[in-house]
This record gives sequence, C-alpha cells and structure tokens, in this order.
Amino acid sequence: MGRVVITHSTYVEGLIPLLRKLALHPQVDTITPAVISRARGRSIGLRLRVSAPLIGGWKLVARRGSSAQEVFLTTSLDREALQGAVDALLDLR
Repeated sequence: MGRVVITHSTYVEGLIPLLRKLALHPQVDTITPAVISRARGRSIGLRLRVSAPLIGGWKLVARRGSSAQEVFLTTSLDREALQGAVDALLDLR
C-alpha cells in the first residue's frame, strides 16, 4: 500500500480521495500532488492521465474545469497498466 503526500493547501476538487484509492494499489509507493495552474479550455469532470515517465515512476496531470495539477507517482507499473488503474477508479466514482 502506498501513501499520498499532502504538501499543499489547495488541490483540484475531488483529487485527494481519488489518489487515496489509487494508493491502495500494491505496486504504488508514493503519490505527491504538486503545482496547480490554469489550463486552456475546460475539462468536464475530473480527468487524470499519465503524462511523462520519471525515474522510478510517472508524472500524471489532473484536470477539472480550467485547473490542471501535476501529480508525481512512484511505482513499478508501466504506462498502460497505470492508466488502466486510473481509468478503473474514475469509472467507479
């Protein structure tokens, strides 16, 4: 079971509960939400997608409305498996 690092005072709405569920995956070690910013366009609902590989994990981007937030995830999962796990959690909401 992984952990979610809470370091900021603001997050994209609905992101933390989703990340806590993702942290229950046996191959996820650490999830760290990072900078939140304005994005072009609007996203309907909460979306989370795998963005870029990092040493030991992946960068994800959470989108809701006109906000975007980076999320850093330490895991041994490959891109497809991680995106599948994220999509399964989003479908369960």
